[in-house]
Order: sequence, then structure tokens, then C-alpha cells
Amino acid sequence: MSPLPVIRLLVGLLVLLLFVLHAFQILTLPGLDRLEKIAYDTRVRIAMSGNRDPRIVIIDIDDKSLNRLGRWPWGRDQLALLTDTLFDHYRILTLGFDVVFAERDTTSGLAVLERLASGPLQHQPGFLTELNRLRPSLDRDDRFAKSLKGRPIHLGFYFRQESGSDQPPNTGLLPEPVITLEELGRSNLSFVKATGFGANLPGLQQAAQGGGFLDNPLIDTDGVHRTLPLLREFQGKIYPSLALSLVRTILGDPPLTLGITPLANKPGELETGLHWVGLGPHHIAVDARAAVLIPYRGPPGTYPYISAVDILDQNAPLEMLTDAIVLVGSSAPGLMDLRVTPIHPVFPGVEVHANVIGGILDGAIKRHPGSSVWIELIYYTGIGVVLLLVAPRLPPAWGVYLALLLTLIILWSNAVFWKRSDFVVPLAAPLLLTLLLFLIHLQCALFALAWRDSRGSRLLARHLAPSVLEESLAGGKKMILHGEQRNVTVLTINIRGFSLLVDQMAPQELSQLLHRYLSQLTTTIHAHQGTLDHHTGDRILACWGAPLDQPHHARSALQCALELLRINDTLKDSFQAKGWPTLTISMALNTGAAQAGEVGSDFCSSYSVVGAVVSQAWRMEAASRRLGVLLVAGEGTCRALPEVLFRELDRMRVPGTREVVPIHEPIGFLDELHPDIRTEVDSYHQALALYRAQQWEEAQQRFQLLLERDPLRQIHAIYLARMQRLRAHSPHGEWG
Repeated sequence: MSPLPVIRLLVGLLVLLLFVLHAFQILTLPGLDRLEKIAYDTRVRIAMSGNRDPRIVIIDIDDKSLNRLGRWPWGRDQLALLTDTLFDHYRILTLGFDVVFAERDTTSGLAVLERLASGPLQHQPGFLTELNRLRPSLDRDDRFAKSLKGRPIHLGFYFRQESGSDQPPNTGLLPEPVITLEELGRSNLSFVKATGFGANLPGLQQAAQGGGFLDNPLIDTDGVHRTLPLLREFQGKIYPSLALSLVRTILGDPPLTLGITPLANKPGELETGLHWVGLGPHHIAVDARAAVLIPYRGPPGTYPYISAVDILDQNAPLEMLTDAIVLVGSSAPGLMDLRVTPIHPVFPGVEVHANVIGGILDGAIKRHPGSSVWIELIYYTGIGVVLLLVAPRLPPAWGVYLALLLTLIILWSNAVFWKRSDFVVPLAAPLLLTLLLFLIHLQCALFALAWRDSRGSRLLARHLAPSVLEESLAGGKKMILHGEQRNVTVLTINIRGFSLLVDQMAPQELSQLLHRYLSQLTTTIHAHQGTLDHHTGDRILACWGAPLDQPHHARSALQCALELLRINDTLKDSFQAKGWPTLTISMALNTGAAQAGEVGSDFCSSYSVVGAVVSQAWRMEAASRRLGVLLVAGEGTCRALPEVLFRELDRMRVPGTREVVPIHEPIGFLDELHPDIRTEVDSYHQALALYRAQQWEEAQQRFQLLLERDPLRQIHAIYLARMQRLRAHSPHGEWG
């Protein structure tokens, strides 16, 4: 047994094992995670609708607003006016600030006046009275806080992940947490933990309804924002993202619940897994870190932007903002929070929050199913069975079809998981495994084919013309080298009187004669795309239809035989000039089924055809000598060549059976023959029919007339002699 199939199976199983270990996170395959991210990003770009979402509007701190109101930060009185206009004039649903107000507003000069009141002017009653009168209008933070109070407004803040003694101090006031670990009764959840924060001024945060963090600690290693935590932990307290905080308000502030499932870990221990975040009856699929895959709706600008100054001037369309979810962010250079995302390398951070809000409201959050590793294993099992067990048993081309079919199945099933179940299952790994196993299969198939072709080329080089062999291998013609039954036409050639030549000629001279003669015959056989089976001194066997697949092999064989008769005549003069004897050949054509392929032993083998069609051809060739013709053909050849005129010469009994097969003489192609020749053959067949009907007198007259017309054709005299004997001894039973 060839070791190649075993090597192919072992290498394929090793590759398959590596992918399985990677799926169970026992082993990391370099680059595979990166490919999986690329596959995910591609699916996001393909699946995103790109339609604008009018429910969420972004109030833009843009260049137009900065040119009008001055550089950022603006006075809190402007922000208070902006907030009042949004709620009182445009009647928005809720408002979120993608901005942190960590420092007091000093643009009114109140701080300077207060220092004067406690310093040089502390004894000026008029100054102090006027300051107290102006204080409410000059305290812009208080003005902004009053605008926030009692409205569904949420302020953004950020957490820090740094550790160590050099960590900056916390600033501002965090909003109330949504829940604590103590309330959950769990301490081993995998929330992303924060070490510090930068929040809003206490007065502003206390006036707002709530708040949420803006930063994303789960940026992938390639810098792309694919996931965003909805909840984070700080000192045992759980805080929401700005998007989750706004959605909770939109849904009417339902209680927040967590879907926690205990998972068996070690004996006596439990590890808890987080699966969803609940807002009343609404469940949001999350991973163990309470993070969601960001449901990108489209490229930047999918959500409508309105300049902040247009809100202040009330120039924005009323219908765009009524009952809208509004986020305040910035697109101005230097202020805009830019992020790298799967759909665009420069994506506004405020739109990331908008996409999360829209995805939660639409129930369009994708998730990695807990059974993804088992889905991978199902993929791997199917791929391994098809490409390691099924493909090697089929022709090499089927490997391509099977690999394409597997690829289509993987893509289709992945799309079904994505669209119908919102599952993100691995795609790059199954596709890469399919490619690798296909390449292993293809390489082994090519190696086997190259080895077989090289061996077959060496084998067939002894039987086919070099040009034919080269053309056949280059053109991909079908050649059968192993034993297989084929329909072929064989040509047997015998040099008559060869034994006399051996006795009469010197060995060296005989060798030269045979070399010249057999080379000419072989060249002619090759010229007609025939396969030289073998030649042994005075005998040659050639065939058509194997190993080359030749639909018209009988015609090619006959044309070759007729050419050989003409060449035999042309060689007479050159042989006589050398003092060599004139050679005569007799040939037989026979068409039928034969076993074609490599024949021999481990020490010596050759390509050959064997079967009854060959043995009958040799017996017909032997009969041709007594029938006085140089070329005969079997019944199978006659049936294969209806365009050729044949003369039936005789019948021959198959040894060991009662079967009788006719022997024919090819006369020529019908469209090339003179009508007189066709008439003469018809007359012959009429005479033969009378002979077989035992109508001796009339048959004898016709054969006698044919002999007089063509005295050199020996078959006429043969039948006349037979009839003379048969008339003396009438035959009984089957004869003729």
C-alpha cells in the first residue's frame, strides 16, 4: 500500500487537532484571532443597513457653533439655554451629554469678585450688596444645574484603569450605581473593574437624572472598537454606560436585572457566568464582562447631526427633534472623540453610543453563543470527514467541488446564525481549515499524479510517439495505465518467410534490415497515433483506443494499415539496392473489448492489451496467407467502419467454442472507390451467397467469371477448388 494516503491523513489530522485545541483555548494559533476579527468586520459591513435612524439626533458642537459662541468650553449659561430650548421648544424625549463637566465655569468672573469681597473690598457694603444681587446670574454652574433638574438628562463621565501610586485623584461625583455586588450576592462576576474616575461637578450630577461612563476599556488589540461594556464595577458598585442609562430612562426606568448562570468549575466551587442585562421584560445579550457587540448601523453620519447654534436660534426643523433621543457631542477638530471601528477608521465616539442605543431598542444586539465552541467542532468534524475521508476516494477534481461546497455551506450557515439568531459564530477558522485541508489534499493528489505521470511517461514512452505523449499529457487527455477494459482496435503484423531470412542472412545484416524495416513501420504507427504494443522479431502488435481515448480508433487503425502496405512497396527498391531480400507483410485488424494496462512482474513490465480480440487477430493474420491477401479484418472492425467497403473472405471457428467468425478484406473507403470496384465486390458476394446455398453450378460459373476478370485474386480459385471437393462429398450440417 502506498504511504501517501496515510501521510495525507496524519497531516490532515494534525492540522485538525491544532484547530480544535485553538477552539478550546488550549493552544493559540498565531494570526487566527486576527483573521476572525477581519471576518467579523466584513460581516458587519455587509449586514449594516446604512439607513438613517431619525429616533436619535446628535447636537453637534461644530465649527459653525464655535465661530458663533467662541471656543470650548462654553459658558454653562449657553448650555443651560441649549438644554431649555431642546426640552421647552423642541420637546425632546431625553438628553445625554457626551461631555464631562469636571471643572467649574469661571467665565462670568464670579470667582474674582468673591476674592475681592473677601479681600480689599470686604468693608464696602455697597459692593457686597451688589455682589449678592448678581450672584445668581453670575453662578453659571448653578444656572446649568437648574436647567438639568427634573428632566430626563444623563451626564457622561469616564473611568480610569491605571494602577499604582501615581494614579491621579478622582474628580467630581459619580451618579448613583444601578446595583452593588452586595445586593447581587456575588463577588466573582467578571465586570471590568475601574481604579478611578473623572466625573462631573457634584452640583451638576446631583441635578441630572443619572449618568453613564463614556470610555471603552475593551478596545481590541488592533485598536478597533467592536465591543462596549454596558456595566462596570468600581469599589463593589456597578455603573451603567451612557447608552444603557439613556435606554433605561426611555423604557420608563424599569428595574435592572442580571442573567447569571452558575457554571461548574472545580469540585466544590462555582463560577458564575453573566449572559444578559435585563431592563424589565427586555433582555440585552452580553458576554461575561457585561459587554455587547456594537451594532453598527452604518458609516459616520447615519444618525442626523444638527449644529448647536441652530438649536439656540431655533432654526432646526421641529419635527426632527420632537420626542427624539438627543446626544450632545462634537465633530469639531480637536474636540471630537474619534474611534477606529469595523466600518470606518475615523468614527465619532458619540455615534458609537447612538448605535448602541439604537441596537438595544431594536433588539439587534449580536452575541457569541455559549455553544460556539461546539458549533466550531461540528464545522471541523464535517470538514475533516469530507476532505480527509471522502475526497481521497474520489477523482482529484472532486476535491475542488467538495471544498467549494463546504465553503458555501459554512458561509450559508454562518449567515443563518447571524440573521436569524443574532449569533456570531466563528467563520475564519472553518474557512481556513477548509483551505488548508484542501491544499493538503490537492498537494497529495498532484504529487500522486506527478509520480503516476512520470512513471506512466516512462512506461508509455516505449509505446507512443514522443510528440503524441507530450501532447496527451499537456492536453490532459484521458489515459488509462492500470488494468481496465477498453474497446480497442488491434493490428497484427507478421513478416512472411522470416525463418528463411534468419537462415540466409548474416546476423549483423539481418539486424540492420530489421532495424530499418521495423523503424519505418513503427514511425507509421506512431504517425497515426497508434500504440506500439510490442514487436518480437517478425511479429508486431499495435492498438488504437488505449491508453489514449480515441473515439474513431478503428478508422485510424485501417488508415495506418493501408499506409503500411504502400510503404512496404516503396521499401522494395531500397532493399534491392542493398542486396537485401524483399519483405512481405500480412496484417489483421480486429475491434472489440480488451484488457488494457500495465502487464508484467515487479522486475519487468510493459503496457499491453490482452484478450480474445488479440488472439483472434493473430489467427486471422495466419489465415490471410492461405487466403492470398495481405490485410484482413474482423467482424467488429467491419461494424465500426460502415463507410468502408469490405469483402468477406471466409469464416473461422473460435477454438474451444462452436462460434464462427467471418474474415473480411478491406477494399477501401466508399467515397474514394471507383464504381467498377464496388460492382466487382457485389458480384463476389453474390457468388459467395450461391456457394453457401449449395447452388454449385451457378456459384461455380460466377467464381469462374470473377477469376477470369481478376486472375491474380487467389480467393476465387480457392472457392472453385472447394466446390470441386464439396460436389464430390456433399456437406452435412453447418459449413461454409
